[in-house]
Amino acid sequence: MPPETAPVMLLRETTGDQRWLAIAIGAPEAEALLAAQQQVEHPRPGTVELIGRVLEAFGRQLVRVEVTDLRDGVFLSDLVLDGDLRITARPSDAVAIGLRAGVPVEVAETVLDTAAVDIELADAVDPSDPASSTTTGDQERQIEDFRALLDQTDPEDFRDN
Repeated sequence: MPPETAPVMLLRETTGDQRWLAIAIGAPEAEALLAAQQQVEHPRPGTVELIGRVLEAFGRQLVRVEVTDLRDGVFLSDLVLDGDLRITARPSDAVAIGLRAGVPVEVAETVLDTAAVDIELADAVDPSDPASSTTTGDQERQIEDFRALLDQTDPEDFRDN
């Protein structure tokens, strides 16, 4: 898939600065994430559903998903089970499993400090609030600028110098 059409998983802080974290993923991972987000039921379990069933069969419960680190341009994450048992997983897989299980997704502050970006979305501004100075046109330009930034971003950009 050409880089300009590669899927990106966007995670956003729900509190504080509400920064965004963009993680490039593959098309199959994007499909699994979308299915998990929409809670699509398949006739046969996919990998994400299978992992959930295996955890359940072993009497374990997923507590949360954590994006823990960024090393050499690669994001790392853990599935955190009851008893603080951790299983390393790709962020796209971990988030999809977490979505299916309905658990929180957390991102380490160090990861956000290194790789997050700030953007404002058009629906984040209250048009009835006169103190809101960003117009819809400004917001659309910000979103387009962010998309252009993502198109030009390479995992190598996240390497420590």
